[in-house]
Amino acid sequence: MPSEETRTKTPPTVRSSAAHEAREPGGTSTRAWTTRLLVLGIVLSALNLRPAITSLGALLEEVRDGLGMSGSVAGLLTSVPPLCFAVFGVMAPRLARRFGAGAVVCAGMAAIAAGLAIRPYAGGTPGFLAATALALMGIAVSNVLMPVIVKHWFPDRVGSMTGLYSMALALGTALAAAVTVPLTDALGGSWQSGLGLWAGLAVAAVLPWLPFVRGRGAGTAAAGPGERGRGKETGSGKRTVGPEIGPGAGTRAMETELRDRVTDTGLGDRVTETGLGDRAVGPETGSGDRTMGPKTEPGNQAVSPEADGDRPAPDRETRYRQTPGSAPAGSAAGEAPRLRITRSRTAWALAVFFGLQATAAYITMGWMAQIFRDAGVPAGTAGLLLALTMVMGVPLAFVIPRLATRLPHQGPIVLALGVCGLAGYAGLYLAPAAGAWAWAVLLGVANCAFPLALTMVGMRARTGPGVAQLSAFAQSTGYLISIPGPLLVGVLYQHSGGWGLPIALMSALMIPQMAIGFLAGRDRTVEDEAGR
Repeated sequence: MPSEETRTKTPPTVRSSAAHEAREPGGTSTRAWTTRLLVLGIVLSALNLRPAITSLGALLEEVRDGLGMSGSVAGLLTSVPPLCFAVFGVMAPRLARRFGAGAVVCAGMAAIAAGLAIRPYAGGTPGFLAATALALMGIAVSNVLMPVIVKHWFPDRVGSMTGLYSMALALGTALAAAVTVPLTDALGGSWQSGLGLWAGLAVAAVLPWLPFVRGRGAGTAAAGPGERGRGKETGSGKRTVGPEIGPGAGTRAMETELRDRVTDTGLGDRVTETGLGDRAVGPETGSGDRTMGPKTEPGNQAVSPEADGDRPAPDRETRYRQTPGSAPAGSAAGEAPRLRITRSRTAWALAVFFGLQATAAYITMGWMAQIFRDAGVPAGTAGLLLALTMVMGVPLAFVIPRLATRLPHQGPIVLALGVCGLAGYAGLYLAPAAGAWAWAVLLGVANCAFPLALTMVGMRARTGPGVAQLSAFAQSTGYLISIPGPLLVGVLYQHSGGWGLPIALMSALMIPQMAIGFLAGRDRTVEDEAGR
């Protein structure tokens, strides 16, 4: 039809420029500020993902005395984090599809603030546990969505951005462990005040995400900085023209990632549906013209013009559309099916590795200060030792992901971290007080298996939807695996009256962590394995 031919022959750059001027007056400046705000939000959110746990570890003896907890109940308390991460983490992708990733992270930070403010004054163990669970719910959804946000906005800087995020997480963890006891003393010695003050940091983390809550999907990482204003490459080398995207434009590109709307052809090209009503080229009509996707804005049609407006697409493009998981010929665009993630051995290896490293991490955060205090180390020094363990992750969480992305196999890094963990546990058993600072450093290095696991999640999937599924599966399954560990340590501690058996358990768990992590580090992708 004439109208369709006119639309087909309209230069895409004209429409892109018009859309840009109409909807993004600030242009590059607006996009730059959006990216900076997102980076600030990621850093502040990461700072809040562990103080709820390590501040409690530093004051665990005071909390036990104040609430009348036994060793077994305290072990249950230290098992609440992985339980909440497993239960609530699996909900994160669905919530992000419905409300937008930015809105979910913003709500998560608000939940952390509310939980930390309420729990010291909830009155009794049940209320304390419930408020703790509220805070951990916010942590859980943010844990899962952070790798997705990083993968989408910074696809060419996954290692460095994961390192920044992990470094901020480690800094927040260490800060809470180091200053909770001194601040508690400065506030009159009340453990309630010492725990409640961390709600303020969570309130600050809410603010950068507020601009991303504007409407469903608004600000949920619209097309990444490197993709704005450009079309997607089709199999024939032509580009579909998508609209320019700015803050508050109501975009749903992150929702698109989570809906599995990006189909990797396996041949280096992609057939894409943008999630904005913007479609790749549709099938040819009988007249030789192409059917067009729906308009993204009045007067802004997503098109991919041929040189003469009528020439059929090359066979190569048609073959791309008929690859597994892409739209079949005859449809404008198709949704890639969800991966059958449980069929991937790499996904299972990552889940088990994630679970075992989480077991070690939560035992360390929940009980290490108590181990040192029982060995005669003063409470303030024990808190500093826990902080040292956590702060080791600040430089290493930046170095390890960058190193991991440069290696074809991350297994050697897994083994090196495991050896440090075994040496640290041996020191805790043989001379906990005499070599306390050395053991804290070694265990801090071993705890850097967490940023390594996050980096491998981003590397073991090719697409945003694959990362979302793998992140949710690995973290939720992994946290389920880690639930018994801290609880079992508390039970063994209470019934044996010492730390020999708990430390032996921690050492024994490090062996399978090294073996499974080595397998997870192989150069594989879940898309390849789950599609077999």
